[in-house]
Amino acid sequence: MQLSEVRRILSAEVLCGADRLEEEVSCACGSDFLSDVLAFVHEQNLLLTGMVNPQVIRTVEMTDIKCVVFVRGKRPGEDIVRMAEERGIVVMASPERLYTACGLLYSHGLRGN
Repeated sequence: MQLSEVRRILSAEVLCGADRLEEEVSCACGSDFLSDVLAFVHEQNLLLTGMVNPQVIRTVEMTDIKCVVFVRGKRPGEDIVRMAEERGIVVMASPERLYTACGLLYSHGLRGN
């Protein structure tokens, strides 16, 4: 699934990385516990989370995730967006709740690992 499709499905706003929306993602995960992301996420390309702090970007960078979608209408600060942009990570913000966002993507064919 292309990131442009993720954006459409989740009614998300792209905060950085709009030039990379043609990139494909094949797996996703949803978590507000970054320690779980580090421990259990392998080969996922997309993270959905309600956590809004710089550790999210550091965690994503360590796990080679391409895109972070902040859910529940949360928006990261400029420092977080800038950090993601410097690392080539696409960042989106969606009004959907975490559970709903995961379900929407799953129902459109994006699976977890």
